[in-house]
Order: sequence, then C-alpha cells, then structure tokens
Amino acid sequence: MGDHRIMIGVLMLLSWAASIAAAVDCTTVTGLISACSTFITYGSPDPYPGSPCCDAVMNLNLIADSTDNRRSVCGCLMGLITTYNPNSTAIATLPGFCGVALGFTVDPNTDCNFIP
Repeated sequence: MGDHRIMIGVLMLLSWAASIAAAVDCTTVTGLISACSTFITYGSPDPYPGSPCCDAVMNLNLIADSTDNRRSVCGCLMGLITTYNPNSTAIATLPGFCGVALGFTVDPNTDCNFIP
C-alpha cells in the first residue's frame, strides 16, 4: 500500500516538473530562426513555404501551442528583433512569407504579456 503512495507521489512530482519545463526556451527559438539567417542578414532570398526557413517558422508555430508557449516564443522573437535591429523587419515578415499565423504580431511594439 505504501509503495503505491510513493509511486503516485513520484508521478505527481514528474508531472509538475514537466509542466514547469514546458515553457519554450529562447535557445530553441534562436536555433529555429537560424535557418532564416541569410534572409535576416541580407534580405534575400525570400523564404517560401517548404523552404528550410519556413519549415523552421512552421515549427515555431507548433511549439507555440499554449498561451505560455506563445508568450515565450514572442519574447524570444522580440529579443532577436532587438539583437538584429537593422534587419528587424526581416524577422517580422517571416510568418507572412511562410503563410504561418503565430497567434501574435511580430513587431517591436508587441507586448508579449497580453498574448492570449
């Protein structure tokens, strides 16, 4: 009987730990966006659906599957926009080129805390 309680406690702890770790890490976002580095740096060639860049943007959309994850992805993208300031519009145009709706506008003025 005591073994079952311990097992349930361990399972609850693992479940809680998984939910805490669920927020998207900026390293993941940066890694995905790196597939678009030529476009971000030079403004060409334009990404298109099916290209490695657009596949990466599609994967961003897949990991932005909850409010917390969308806010995390948004915050990471806003950090990249700040980092690549001269080319920030290139980052902002990626979802449009790729036909992906991330659930928020990629814009330096977006407040990620208000994303539903």
